[in-house]
Amino acid sequence: MSVLFRVPPIGQARQKEMMKSATSFAYRETSEGPLSAHFFLPEGYQEGDDRPVVVFFQGGFWDNPMITQFVPQCLHFASRGAVAAVVETRLQSVHGTGPSEAIEDVEAFVRWLVEKASEVKMMLNKLVFGGAAGGAFLALDQALRVPGKSPEIVGYEGPKALILFSALVNTTSAEVAKRFPDASEAKKLSPLRRPRKHAPAMIFFHGRQDRQTPFADVVKFSKKMRWRKNRVDLVDYEKADHSFFNFNVSEFYYDLTIKAADHFLVDLGLLSPDPFDDLA
Repeated sequence: MSVLFRVPPIGQARQKEMMKSATSFAYRETSEGPLSAHFFLPEGYQEGDDRPVVVFFQGGFWDNPMITQFVPQCLHFASRGAVAAVVETRLQSVHGTGPSEAIEDVEAFVRWLVEKASEVKMMLNKLVFGGAAGGAFLALDQALRVPGKSPEIVGYEGPKALILFSALVNTTSAEVAKRFPDASEAKKLSPLRRPRKHAPAMIFFHGRQDRQTPFADVVKFSKKMRWRKNRVDLVDYEKADHSFFNFNVSEFYYDLTIKAADHFLVDLGLLSPDPFDDLA
């Protein structure tokens, strides 16, 4: 049975204000209700423009809605010329679901995005996925799929880069595994058990004091991926905890992480250099 989740009035007002510049589309109709993707378009965007597309999946562990979490990051990348988006997936508190359903939703979003991109001539050759905690897991799930072993979508080559905050890379711990249908599913999907060659470049932002997604797990995962010749940048913060990067938690850490993420995409050739960067 679905559990109803009510947003407090002040939260509703704040969410409405933050989302007012978004262009929203319902990308999927589920038995538990519709799901939307909210896009923030750069100034002067026109159909057919070769723009980076940066997509974020919310943090948490597929439990409570936090759709505005990555709006500040979206607004930053839109100001830098990218199409940016935050994507809803089903959640335990709203839909009574877990990570398996969220994975299905991301797959549905990808199919919808490819179809929509074809309609409006949006380029997906510079697609970037980002997320935090369980949302980072969803981004990694897409990036770690081995070509030829998953149903392929015509016109979709996967993300070119990942931007990951306080990432969940180990889904075998008792607290996380219980959210999956069974322990074997949690084990099979754990990024720690799925390192591969020729994966997209990744940048991790992680606090060493993170007790929800341990820093040691990300270190281990990074080593496995680098051993396979992948680019994996790990930026750690000595005194930071799980939520450190959020704009409403710390503007200081938000600024550090968004600038580093920006430079990462510039270095990959996915984003144009910021002409004002030297003035910062």
